[in-house]
Amino acid sequence: MARTTAIGIQDYSTLIEKNYFYIDKTSFIKEWWESGDSVTLISRPRRFGKTLNMSMLDWFFSLDHPGRGDLFEGLSIWEDEEYRSLQGTYPVISLSFANVKERNYPNARKRMCQLITELYTDHSFLLDSERLREGDKEIFKRISVDMDDVDAAAAIHHLSKCMFQHYGKKVIILLDEYDTPMQEAFVNGYWEEIVAFTRSLFNATFKTNPWLERALMTGITRVSKESIFSDLNNLKVVTTTSSEYATAFGFTEEEVFAALDECDLGAEKERVKEWYDGFIFGNQKDIYNPWSILNFLDTGKIGTYWANTSSNSLAGKLIREGSPTIKETFQTLLRGKSIQAAIDEQIVYNRLEGNEEAVWSLLLASGYLKVLSHEENLSELEDGEEPIYELTLTNREVRRMFEGMVRDWFSGARSDYNDFIKALLRGDLESMNGYMNRVALSTFSYFDTGRLPSGEEPERFYHGFVLGLMVDLRGRYEITSNRESGFGRYDLALEPKNPEADDAILLEFKVRNPGKESCLEETVQAALRQIQEKGYAEGMKARGIPEERIRCYGLAFEGKRVLIG
Repeated sequence: MARTTAIGIQDYSTLIEKNYFYIDKTSFIKEWWESGDSVTLISRPRRFGKTLNMSMLDWFFSLDHPGRGDLFEGLSIWEDEEYRSLQGTYPVISLSFANVKERNYPNARKRMCQLITELYTDHSFLLDSERLREGDKEIFKRISVDMDDVDAAAAIHHLSKCMFQHYGKKVIILLDEYDTPMQEAFVNGYWEEIVAFTRSLFNATFKTNPWLERALMTGITRVSKESIFSDLNNLKVVTTTSSEYATAFGFTEEEVFAALDECDLGAEKERVKEWYDGFIFGNQKDIYNPWSILNFLDTGKIGTYWANTSSNSLAGKLIREGSPTIKETFQTLLRGKSIQAAIDEQIVYNRLEGNEEAVWSLLLASGYLKVLSHEENLSELEDGEEPIYELTLTNREVRRMFEGMVRDWFSGARSDYNDFIKALLRGDLESMNGYMNRVALSTFSYFDTGRLPSGEEPERFYHGFVLGLMVDLRGRYEITSNRESGFGRYDLALEPKNPEADDAILLEFKVRNPGKESCLEETVQAALRQIQEKGYAEGMKARGIPEERIRCYGLAFEGKRVLIG
């Protein structure tokens, strides 16, 4: 009989005690412990079991859970007699920054101090310990939500000291979702403040802490050492391209197929593979996204489960506000093709804007891209040179997510945008003009960061608009673009998949040049001449599309005004 698939449970003991569906990942305990690393940072995409594994470590090692071998009986870790003797033998400090999602620095700092204060409340019994010095008890009492930066930075360090004095044993520290405050700070504009605060906190907690036995941090990204780990020289970093812990997070294909058989869903293996396979950790291929697999086991229905578990605000912001080159590269990915990109796995958040390589590095760390191949001889790279990776979208679910994200860009003008597409398909020039002007008015500035020269705005809008067309019309058209020169020119070809039913369409975008054109009407004519002079329609004719079935349009822009002719 198939076990119950419980969704969203992140406490290890609950899954085991109630015999809910669980795939044995307890070998991670042994692999991590035998690594001998003092401080380990593991980055994995969201919803890949990081929090559950941290809960598992807590239940295995913590002195708060002695004699709970029943939670591990029958699992791989319990086969080793040596590890049975480790269960429930270490003081453990466990906290998570997963919910530090504030819009400003004061609230983010207060939330982090609140989490630390809750730790102290949970350990308030230490104030009664005869082994603690009076001076340490006084410091213990100073910890509060409103504590100053000095006490906040040293708080976990001091709690480690107090626990060591009480138990006579060094502590294990587990910090889940360590990078959530950094991502929120970048999106909301308080990066420098949060970095200064966390750098001091992490230095005291993980470097200058003589009462630390081991520490493990998890997150989505590897925040650059220069940002918050500059003083931490004892840090072992494990990213998605590392070989360590390759099967500890996520489900292998063997595990997924066995689960499908258990739930009488074995006939769905190929569809499940198409939608949810594709993650690669180190040399381990065919890693599946656990969140989507669990939801599929629960419902028996294919859906975009993982893609809809967060707002994806950072990924959307970087692509939407990104340069024309970023948007063009993203078009290639949406077509199901691969790109070549230099990857630096150390994410420097305050350099993400305008840095194309950093964008692809972030999308890779977040699980939206997978590595098809990469340069093998890294020793041959010049100083400061990053390895080149061949990347593509991870799977069908990720592609659906991004298509939805592009559609959301036009949500404020959705009705006019949809009506423009309908008018374009039927060749209604007057309606095209009306709808396109309203779309541009509503969304033009949305594609710009507001920090770049205004002259860069038009191309950002054009490329975002082209992505929208590509997503909404890909079922009927093969859409290609060819940006041959810089500012002010962009042509788009829509070749029908059924030429008998639909016309081919050529669109030429052009920004009015006041020195050459006295009005938008002249800019439209210049765009149409360019289509003719450069023979943009010749390729379509060669493929058998009659000239009379090829419609050509010039789109002239001036600020937020548009004229189509």
